[in-house]
Amino acid sequence: MVDDVTPGSIGKGLPLEGADLTVTSKEFTEQLILGAIMGIAFQAAGADVLDRTGIQGSIGAREAVKSGDADGMYEYTGTAWITYQGNSEPIDDPREQWAAVRKADLKNGLTWLAPASLNNTYALAMNQANFKKYGTKTLSDVAALSKSDPGAVTLCVESEFANRADGLPGMEKAYGMSVPAKNITQMDTGIIYTQVKKGSCTYGEVFTTDGRIKSMNLVVMADDRKFFPNYNAAPAINSKALKKWPAIAEVLDPVTKKLDNTVAQELNAKVDVDGQDPHQVALDWMKKEGFVKEK
Repeated sequence: MVDDVTPGSIGKGLPLEGADLTVTSKEFTEQLILGAIMGIAFQAAGADVLDRTGIQGSIGAREAVKSGDADGMYEYTGTAWITYQGNSEPIDDPREQWAAVRKADLKNGLTWLAPASLNNTYALAMNQANFKKYGTKTLSDVAALSKSDPGAVTLCVESEFANRADGLPGMEKAYGMSVPAKNITQMDTGIIYTQVKKGSCTYGEVFTTDGRIKSMNLVVMADDRKFFPNYNAAPAINSKALKKWPAIAEVLDPVTKKLDNTVAQELNAKVDVDGQDPHQVALDWMKKEGFVKEK
C-alpha cells in the first residue's frame, strides 16, 4: 500500500515504525473496504504495508493470518464460531460471542481485538410494494404468511444460504416455516437485490450491512427469535505479530469503534451502487473521520 498518510487521531508517535505488516481480506466489497481501512491505519502509524486483500473464500484469508503469511484482517465472530470452530449454536449476546471466539482462537495463534458494533448478519428483505401488500415486519410474520397463504412466500437465496445450518434450513426450523422447493430460487448475491426490487420474489436473502438495502428502499424483516448468529467484525491478528508490535491494538481500536451498520451500508453503497474503488472509499472515510491525514 502506498497511501501518503500521516497520523491524525491515530498513529501519533509512529508506534509501528519499522514494522512490515501484511493485511488480508476476503473478496467481497465490505471485506475489501475493511482490509484497506486496516492497512491505511497501519501506514499512518509508520508501518510498511503489503496489500493481500481480496482472497477468495473465507478459509484462505483466515489461513493466511494463522500461518503468518498475513498479519491481520477484519473477520466476523459468527463465521469463526460456526464455520471455523465448528459450533452449531450461536451465542445470543454479541460481546459473549466475541469473547468465546477470542478464547477459542488463542490456541490457533490468532488474537481477536475489540469488536465493532457492525453486524453483517443474514436477513430477509422485500420491496415496498410487497411490504404494502403483505405487511410483514418480522420473520415470525413471514412464517405465519407461509401457512395462511403458501404461494405468497417466494424466496431468492444464494446456494450457500440454502444449505447452511445457520441459513435457510435452520431459519425454517426455528420459525416453524416450510417453504416448498418450487418457491425457492437460488442465484448470485448481487442478482438477489435486483430481483427483490423488481418483485420477482417476495423475499430475498440479504446482508444487513449491504448498501443496496438503502439505495433500493428495501424493508428488512426483524429476526425476532434471534436465530441468525451475530457477525460482528473485529480485527483478527496473528498472535506473534501482535506480540512483536503490541501497538497494533491501540492503532485499530478507535477505528473499529466507529464501524457500525450505518457506516458499513454507506461505504458499501459507494462501491456497489456508485461504482467507486473500495480502497479509495476506505481512504476517504479515514480522512473524513480524522483518523489519518494526507501528506
